[in-house]
Amino acid sequence: MKADIHPKYVECAITCACGNKFTTRSVKSEIRTDICSACHPYFTGAQKFVDTAGRVDKFRKRYALKDGAKA
Repeated sequence: MKADIHPKYVECAITCACGNKFTTRSVKSEIRTDICSACHPYFTGAQKFVDTAGRVDKFRKRYALKDGAKA
């Protein structure tokens, strides 16, 4: 193998947008991420709706009226 062609492998501080912090090893010294295993819906079991321009509310109102009419 050739010498001095591989990047340095150092301890890495990973910070999530939710505030979770942990360390691992990487070629970067710091990584910032938007989502981690502490806040991801797959791991937590919680479902989050991202409401863009009230679309979720419009959907709920539209189908709430139709369900009430059927009953």
